[in-house]
Amino acid sequence: QVQLVESGGGSVQAGGSLRLSCAANGPTYTRYCMGWFRQAPGKEREGVATFRSDGRINYADSAKGRFAISKDNVKNILSLQMNNLKPEDTAMYYCAADLRPSWLRCQLDAADFGDWGQGTMVSVSS
Repeated sequence: QVQLVESGGGSVQAGGSLRLSCAANGPTYTRYCMGWFRQAPGKEREGVATFRSDGRINYADSAKGRFAISKDNVKNILSLQMNNLKPEDTAMYYCAADLRPSWLRCQLDAADFGDWGQGTMVSVSS
């Protein structure tokens, strides 16, 4: 189990950029899947991007071409660079980790992730 702490959310105008960070505190794992999810008011939580320990990356269609997920293994920080933000990107963004055998699958399925941060809010105005 790890503790995940997100930061970097805020309010921007459409077309702007934000960089979210997720600090993972606790034991170091060599096999894992980490990801970013978001939940807009009144909507279900949805996957944005995942990063597997071997470097494999997966993006939701809504994130492709605009968002980039990366991991600093020295600092143990997962980041999400978000460019060309749109009002529909407004949501609470959560960092999550899958340290169980399902880490190998590493899909945009929130049910696979057992550890979650508290979230950081992103608001995009038109």
